[in-house]
Amino acid sequence: MKIAIGSDHGGFALKEVILTLLQELDHDVEDVGCFGHDSVDYPGFADLVCEKISQGAADKGILICGTGIGMSMAANKHKGIRAALCCDQYTARMSREHNDANVLCIGERVTGPGVAEEIVRTWLSTPFVGGRHQRRIELFS
Repeated sequence: MKIAIGSDHGGFALKEVILTLLQELDHDVEDVGCFGHDSVDYPGFADLVCEKISQGAADKGILICGTGIGMSMAANKHKGIRAALCCDQYTARMSREHNDANVLCIGERVTGPGVAEEIVRTWLSTPFVGGRHQRRIELFS
């Protein structure tokens, strides 16, 4: 699977952990930044990840900031993007099963690396169930 990943400075350390996991899982990963702890504005990185998905250059995206809130808000402004802020395996599974989320948002300051890895594993391995949930997603636009 082709995955675009991005973070701001508040999510940089966790992004590095998730990048390693994604590579271990043999995914094709494109890191759009940021590339250090210097302060940056998160909306630009959300835009880059969402553009990759919209253009078909990535199947899914992962965005990380301090809380995950800002990234999810910035990502959801894009047509066709269904970004979900997930804090545990249950929310990760439900975001895929019921909402067909194509962008996962995580907060580094509120989610430890071990939990974040399990969230990512669950999110990537959970299929969308469709049915009545597809009808609801169609109501988004």
